[in-house]
Amino acid sequence: MVEPWSKGYYLRAMRSLRAQLEPHVPTGTIVDSSPYLFTFPDQERAFGPDVFVASEKAFDTEARYTDGEALVLVAELSSATTRNVDWSDKLLVYAKAGVAVYLLLDMQAQAVSVFSDPAPEGYRTRKTCQFGKTLHLPPPFDFELGTTAFDKPSKNEG
Repeated sequence: MVEPWSKGYYLRAMRSLRAQLEPHVPTGTIVDSSPYLFTFPDQERAFGPDVFVASEKAFDTEARYTDGEALVLVAELSSATTRNVDWSDKLLVYAKAGVAVYLLLDMQAQAVSVFSDPAPEGYRTRKTCQFGKTLHLPPPFDFELGTTAFDKPSKNEG
């Protein structure tokens, strides 16, 4: 069974990520979390990232799908049902498409991994930290990402 909706606190994580990325996005790109499907060469299915940075020009179309090669960064927030695809299929597809940075917020492990230096066989670089720490995002973003807002709420928060 696929989980069609995220847990409530995922919104806080996505908003924090977008706010931190916004000042660092390359010229001509946008950061968003709107539901867009991106297609990739040699793939039969499209992916709809949780948060993405992509070329603005890629959206100047009436097409239903957006070209995945326009992506500069993809961030996925794992769920119990998407975790395996986030760690396997998407990891390889995004690397093959040349997506410069893949951020995987592993909500089950409470850790974030940043993958960079894409190649046809996968990403060559990976750095991981637990939520609550900072993690350096490589160029073209090149800043310290705070991860405190990615944590699960405490039992007292709801």
